[in-house]
Amino acid sequence: MKRYSAFAIAREAFRYHTGWERAWRSPEPKKKYDAIIVGAGGHGLATAYYLGKNHGIKNVAILEKGWLGGGNTGRNTTIIRSNYLQDPSAAIYEKARSLYEDLSQDLNYNVMFSPRGVIMLAQTEHEVRGYKRTAHANALQGVATEYIDARRVKELCPIMHIEGPRYPVLGGLWQPRGGTARHDAVAWGYARACSDMGMDIIQKCEVTGVRRENGKVVGVDTTKGAIDCDRLGIVVAGHSGVVADMAGFRLPIESVPLQALVSEPIKPCMDVVVMANTVHGYMSQSDKGEMVIGGGTDGHNAYTQRGSFHHIEETVRALIETFPMISRLKMLRQWGGIVDVTGDRSPILSKTPVEGVFINCGWGTGGFKAIPGSGWGFAELMATGHSPLTAEFGLDRFREGRFIDESVAAGVAH
Repeated sequence: MKRYSAFAIAREAFRYHTGWERAWRSPEPKKKYDAIIVGAGGHGLATAYYLGKNHGIKNVAILEKGWLGGGNTGRNTTIIRSNYLQDPSAAIYEKARSLYEDLSQDLNYNVMFSPRGVIMLAQTEHEVRGYKRTAHANALQGVATEYIDARRVKELCPIMHIEGPRYPVLGGLWQPRGGTARHDAVAWGYARACSDMGMDIIQKCEVTGVRRENGKVVGVDTTKGAIDCDRLGIVVAGHSGVVADMAGFRLPIESVPLQALVSEPIKPCMDVVVMANTVHGYMSQSDKGEMVIGGGTDGHNAYTQRGSFHHIEETVRALIETFPMISRLKMLRQWGGIVDVTGDRSPILSKTPVEGVFINCGWGTGGFKAIPGSGWGFAELMATGHSPLTAEFGLDRFREGRFIDESVAAGVAH
């Protein structure tokens, strides 16, 4: 694989850009692999990458029923933060955030990481107390956050109206090293690095069955034929329950749509990410000038990836009080993703009742920010059978009542 650099760009400019290689290969599947990852989204590709980089397991196939990065990885609002209250959550999200900082150099691919900072607004006295508690917890966890007052919020985001009649801004939890990255570039960068290690990324290859012998996985059936493996990692987000059913076990998750939208591009006016959890809306400005807007999940289970008018109405109405300027903007496009949600709003990274089968799911609405940390920990789990990052996120916690309840702790599932 040729390295990307300023010199390479200059060289190709003189050759009319005819010398660029394909970023990753598109091979036919082999008969057997040491490990198969089902799902070529960010989490699946990151898992494969760290299997190769950290553990030397490179005879790996990543199977994708659609196109690479076409699921939730390409359908989110790109927020990266790690200011969680519970220790296991803070650990894995902070690992991810720290890996994001050097990911472009590590992958030799610009993922456009932008540590512009994230503000979680406190608009009720309950939120003020909650975010001060989280700031103290983050200090103990080694996560750099601070509680700031309304005046400081206004300084960081001048376009905000902090004296709203219903929910005035009282302060906020500020993480200066949070931010955003380019979602497609994260998937493409990991894919390019995996392909360079000799891994096979096989698109348009749907898994139709999981083959077992004596309680152990031996392979999968796909639309491109049977493929054998010693280890199987299921990383398919909203369809986790479907693939788990093929393997013979059930998951405590539900799948719901999550929608987002972007406005027409405007001049730069907002260089931070703002999350308003009381009204349940969040917003940032992309490098192209679009206002990227998201809210909560739909109130029903579904596998749809379409937008709907009620989401525009509810989310934009929630944000207009705090950001009056967006009332004059036109919507450019809207989309939906399928998120898998657990009862405690925390993920599952775990062994399963089938030997050799591992599951990575339940990230709900916050999966993008966790991609590098999730891949790092899940790869370690698949390679060695244990990872400190994933130890608390096992399936057995639901049977034992060891919930990691971030929906209550953080005030929002994102």
